[in-house]
Amino acid sequence: MAASETPRKLIAENRRARFDYFLESFFEAGLALTGSEVKSLRNGRANIAESYAAVEGNEIMLVNADIPPYAQAGPHFNHEPRRHRKLLLKRKEIDKLIGAVQREGRTIIPIKLFWNDRGLAKLEVALAKGKKDHDKREATAERDWQRDKARLMREKG
Repeated sequence: MAASETPRKLIAENRRARFDYFLESFFEAGLALTGSEVKSLRNGRANIAESYAAVEGNEIMLVNADIPPYAQAGPHFNHEPRRHRKLLLKRKEIDKLIGAVQREGRTIIPIKLFWNDRGLAKLEVALAKGKKDHDKREATAERDWQRDKARLMREKG
């Protein structure tokens, strides 16, 4: 395995993001989590499909990510499933993301939630530009053509 490839255990993936957005630059961010959230993630339970990252002051927060309550934690020590979670990034990365969101109208989209090689929960986020309907139709037509082409190649040999 190359030095740039680190083993990642995938927790959740936002598969719809590549269809709805043009993804431009990617960042790996840590998450500020509570103990019951980490336990719930260890069980492999999370959903980042409808989530996004928003600028709040001079911080970036993960909004609408669903991490279900941990069953064994009890009512007093559990967490709110859809609370805002702080993304842990370097200051230069935060400034770059905030500038792109405010000046260029970009969106910060979570792509993957995973465990890194040290056992820390990380979130891969991307700076994205929304696709229009005609772009989505074009992507669907290209995907259908690739599937048909592969089927024809298999049949014809």
